[in-house]
Formats: sequence, C-alpha cells, structure tokens
Amino acid sequence: MRLGVFGGTFDPPHLGHLILAAEAADQLRLERVLWVITPDPPHKFGRAISPLAVRLPLLEAALTSEPRFSISRVDVDRPGPQYAVDTLRLLAEEFPNAELVYLLGGDSLRDLPLWYDPQGLLAQVNELGVMRRPGDEVDMARLESILPGIMAKTRFVDSPLIEIASSDIRERLRNGKHYAYFLPERVHELIEQNGWYRETSLSRG
Repeated sequence: MRLGVFGGTFDPPHLGHLILAAEAADQLRLERVLWVITPDPPHKFGRAISPLAVRLPLLEAALTSEPRFSISRVDVDRPGPQYAVDTLRLLAEEFPNAELVYLLGGDSLRDLPLWYDPQGLLAQVNELGVMRRPGDEVDMARLESILPGIMAKTRFVDSPLIEIASSDIRERLRNGKHYAYFLPERVHELIEQNGWYRETSLSRG
C-alpha cells in the first residue's frame, strides 16, 4: 500500500489542505492519506495554537466525504515534542508493508536540513511528495549535497495555486470578515455553532 502522510496543525483545516492532499493522492498514486494532526509542533514553539479539542473535531468534519483520507492519532497519543522523524518511525511500525510518502510543501523541503534528524527522516520514507507554492524556490543540488539521496526520493506535485492560509482565516474571524468559502461547509458550521476563533470565545495555546 502506498500511504501518504500529511502532517500539520490544521488550525483550522481549509479547502486548500483538501485540494493539495487530493492532488497528491491522485498524482502519487496514494491509496490512503493519513492526516497527522500535531498537538505541539516543535517548529512552532512559542506560537499561539488553538487547543486540540477545537482542531481535532474540525479536521474530522473536513475529511468525512473522502474515503481515502483518515486521521492518525500517532502524535496525539504520545508526549511531545513530536518530531516528524519519530512520527514516521511509529507509522512504519504500524504499517510495516506500506510505502510511506511524506507530504510537505516546497518551503518545508527547502528548510528540511534544519529539521530534527533530517537524514533519519529521509531514511524512513520511500518518497517525499512536495506540493509547490508560488515563490518557494528550492535548490535541489544544494539539498542533495547536504542530504544525499534526497533527489531520488523527491516527487513534485502539480496543483492549482490555492492561496489560502489558516492564519488568514483566523484573522478574518477575529475581525469579523467573510471567511465561509475558504472552508468545507461542515467546518464552517462547527466554527459558527461554537463561536471558535473569536478572541472572546477561544483561549488559544
């Protein structure tokens, strides 16, 4: 089984996430995509992140219509810090016969040498599925010199230019601006029902 691994805070999950994951699944021939929601990502230490009790039900709502998508609790059910290399080791143990394809953005690929144990991460995966964004220039020759073997494992995904960011959606909510069409309908409904992401109703952190 070719298994995609898509990690993030998903704060909140939006249509851009879904489109990118679907394109990756189609182009990289992934039978499943595991969405790994991270409670306290090390690379976002010190930033305000909404509680898991908010993000997890929103992600569950976002994924209900796509049978290839499911949520993994691999990071939820263990103490932090949740480094990607450890996440992948645990998933390799859980799915011993799967080909693991780690999905990440072009900016993350560029910065991969700065991650915790990047060579170990590369050794854990069969492929890196890279979802490009405008302006995310990546010097593959330089990366290969730092992380030998990365070029052979990198597969680029062509996708529509979806300029949607969770941070922008949160800002719109705080300022009372329109945001509904950036989100799956059920995600929008949950946010409205619970009053999430408005400063008076959600304690962030």
